[in-house]
Amino acid sequence: MRVNVSSHDLKASDHKHHLHPFTDHGALGIDERRVISRADGVWLWDTDGNRMLDGMAGLWCVNVGHGRQEVVDAVRAQMSELSYYNTFFKTTHPPVIELSEMLAGIAPDNINMVMYTGSGSEANDTILRLVRTYWALQGQPSKKVVISRKNAYHGSTMAGASLGGMGAMHSQGGLPIPDIHHIAQPYWFGEGMKTDMSEDEFGLWAARELERAIEEIGEENVAAFIAEPIQGAGGVIVPPATYWPEVKRILESRDILFIADEVICGFGRTGEWFGSTYYELKPDLMAIAKGLTSGYLPMGGVLVSDQIAEVLHREGVEFFHGYTYAGHPACCAAAIANINIMKREGLVERVRDHIGPYFKSRWMTLEDHPLVGQARMVGMFGALELVPDENDLSKRFDNVGKVGTITRDHSFANGLVMRAVADSLIISPPLTITEEEVDHLIATARKTLDVAWDDIRKQGLA
Repeated sequence: MRVNVSSHDLKASDHKHHLHPFTDHGALGIDERRVISRADGVWLWDTDGNRMLDGMAGLWCVNVGHGRQEVVDAVRAQMSELSYYNTFFKTTHPPVIELSEMLAGIAPDNINMVMYTGSGSEANDTILRLVRTYWALQGQPSKKVVISRKNAYHGSTMAGASLGGMGAMHSQGGLPIPDIHHIAQPYWFGEGMKTDMSEDEFGLWAARELERAIEEIGEENVAAFIAEPIQGAGGVIVPPATYWPEVKRILESRDILFIADEVICGFGRTGEWFGSTYYELKPDLMAIAKGLTSGYLPMGGVLVSDQIAEVLHREGVEFFHGYTYAGHPACCAAAIANINIMKREGLVERVRDHIGPYFKSRWMTLEDHPLVGQARMVGMFGALELVPDENDLSKRFDNVGKVGTITRDHSFANGLVMRAVADSLIISPPLTITEEEVDHLIATARKTLDVAWDDIRKQGLA
């Protein structure tokens, strides 16, 4: 790594050579960039000497916290012994075998196999091909349509972005690809409050949109329904209590696969190993990534149910799909060390029984702020809905997203990483955060809301 290079020079070089994901580069000034140079636990430091609390666990992924030497040592040892080999051509290696067994041990009972990828996007690409191949092998090639939800996020590859339901993504690159159908999301605060329905009634209505879509498309043409247990990038959208039981009822009576996208919900974020466990769901396929390695190395995968695995194990069947780095030995070593830390330190139980309830109790106190219309949280991720009038929650800001961006920028300036989704702020810190660090986070979030509220009123936005 280069030394004795100024922070400004690093930013200038980044501006000249680096295209960032999801970025308006024309609006990104050189000195607006943050060069993160060090991290430990829940804390980040940049090259300007600022310390920030990592309220997003990197990008929803650093579940065991930054700087865990055990993971680093496991990767180093594996790289010294077997730095790389593929899993094609009847070949395997010890780390991928050990990790696969570990994952089968924490997955729902009907899941005992895994196919590896390099990311959550690749996992959902794999799933799209897999469900269509499965039905073709079952003699039902017409079952191609996958039903998803509006505002869902399932990655940014061609298939992943198509499965997702974000309009901005669909506006570029010829998306969505054919045979993807999007239905309403169970977003009570953003959409249900506009109706005359109660929250529970809205949950039932949103679930029955799936039933209506199946009837419209024809069950003989529907391959699967894909959904995150809790929508993450869409804004930490926690469905009404009536939603998942009704979806389960609808799917149980039909020959349609259920895909749980666990890329964000998985590996302890909800206080269970998976969001599917939290909601007592029984998926046929699960996309995993992020918390699988806590972001220490890039890795994803697809957890495959026994029903689907049995078809793939038939003699003469070959699924013509795979990736060069699938089951990479060093990534497997990172994942094994990561899961061992989670088990040894009881992080899943800690989220469920201790730090999760504590964090939620503190987070909900922010709902009394005049800028906040709703606070919500499950496990270790939550959201604040920002509104112009706390006494009339039907009102929203004009120019959607502007207030969210302003407030996010104040949060960064105050030393807290939160993310803006439209006019909401979302949070997802490492599962290792302490009570004292939660208190610091809440105090900083309140300070941010105060500063943003003053700024917004001065600009005439509220």
